Amino acid sequence: MRLLADAGISPKTVAYLSECGHDVEHVHTLGLHRAADRQVIECARDASRVILTFDLDFGDLLALGVMAGPSVIILRLTDERADVVNGRLLSVLEEQADTLHAGALILVEDSRYRVRRLPIGR
Repeated sequence: MRLLADAGISPKTVAYLSECGHDVEHVHTLGLHRAADRQVIECARDASRVILTFDLDFGDLLALGVMAGPSVIILRLTDERADVVNGRLLSVLEEQADTLHAGALILVEDSRYRVRRLPIGR
């Protein structure tokens, strides 16, 4: 899967996902680490990448209909260490690959995740 890691995502997670066969870019390597959320969304959409983030603002932009895509995975974990994030994230990517390709907002929590298909209806 093609992924774009937002600024809060650890380089260890980027390396782990790459080792697992995913095509992952980090906003820092693209010079977007200080970019506005809309710019990150546009970059991900143009490159057909799913955004990985801890930032709820991406979900707000999609839920309000301000932006219609791309897919976004928002991590809301109590333990944000890379080894914990990596395990949760990999299982979600495997279980929801088709949904992410079709367009979705996924909120990942410690013991569950919630999926909303895009575009989010009014």
